[in-house]
Amino acid sequence: MALLRKFHQLAEAQKALGEGGGDPFKVVVERVISPTEAVVNGRRTILAGTNNYLGLTFDPQCIEAALTAVREQGTGTTGSRMANGTFAGHMALERELADFFGRKSAVVFSTGYLANLGILSALTGPGDVILLDADCHASIYDGCRLSGAEVIRFRHNDVGDLDKRLRRLGDQTSKSLIIIEGIYSMLGDRAPVAEISALKREYGFYLLLDEAHSLGVLGKRGRGLAEEAGVEQRVDFIVGTFSKSLGGTGGFCVSNHPELELTRYISRPYIFTASPSPSVVASTRTALKILQERPDLRSRLWANAHRLYEQLQGIGLKLGPEVSPIVAARLSSKEEAIAFWMGLLECGVYVNLILPPAAPNGDSMLRCSVSGAHTTKQVDQICEAFSSVSGSVFTSREA
Repeated sequence: MALLRKFHQLAEAQKALGEGGGDPFKVVVERVISPTEAVVNGRRTILAGTNNYLGLTFDPQCIEAALTAVREQGTGTTGSRMANGTFAGHMALERELADFFGRKSAVVFSTGYLANLGILSALTGPGDVILLDADCHASIYDGCRLSGAEVIRFRHNDVGDLDKRLRRLGDQTSKSLIIIEGIYSMLGDRAPVAEISALKREYGFYLLLDEAHSLGVLGKRGRGLAEEAGVEQRVDFIVGTFSKSLGGTGGFCVSNHPELELTRYISRPYIFTASPSPSVVASTRTALKILQERPDLRSRLWANAHRLYEQLQGIGLKLGPEVSPIVAARLSSKEEAIAFWMGLLECGVYVNLILPPAAPNGDSMLRCSVSGAHTTKQVDQICEAFSSVSGSVFTSREA
């Protein structure tokens, strides 16, 4: 029984969470009405925690492309890319991604999580060094573990701390990979990519930027933070996902380094995972075209982001450090966060409940993500719900 003993404490914590009514795993989306609304627990609810930044999950062109692919190619590939799972659509999507980013090549994975596992474990290994921002996503941490490389964390968005750790490495910096994110998924803040990439001249490291939450969100063409900061040529590898702005599932890596193509032969998550289904590839290709053809979606997204951030700030909530489509309200305790989250659900607003250890610095928070598909009225309704619930939650705290 010793093997399973570690679950006892987890079971008690899960039971306590469920008894308080704050278990996110028990919340069921019964019917999706649109990119911004669903029936949750029998109630029509505004979706304010989906990362559906451009609202493309219900786009008619994307849906039609997926339906056509299902009819013509079936529901799945039933094999990995190396076995029998490379279809013409996969090759076309990789070409289109490479062209979109202005890179020589692209590799597509079945999920964004697998993209980080597959690329990091292929690029680095024993004898190499990875320096990653402390707030990087779990998939990045897991990819680092899978690689076998030495892993060094530097303080979140602290260029000085990174510089200090690079100096200590000496000649090893030429075998080092720095990993940062375009927009960090918890607080919605950007990486100081210009300052970090400038250090390459002195230290000669390689730089990988995860644009999962910044693809379609930042930059004149929607290519992400590197484009916005004007440093695309300094970034060696860009990783991203299709599950945010592109409204599907899957992940990718693009680069000018010819070695990227060789990762297909050594990346275990790539070799041993079934390739993306034809319908997902088709809808993703269509969404990528829409992203480029409709900058108005991005404009509406940012208008909503500013409106939500400024109104929640006006309520007195403690938010992330900058305006972003990710707006996180930081609460003083787990109990307060759960009570607030349940209150929002009662008001017909769904957001993400983030509890330790998932949140940075042991915080508890409610994370919103706005969409270009949200109407002004819906954004205002979200803010009204926060205002209403905050009155009862904070009054209870003071009592």
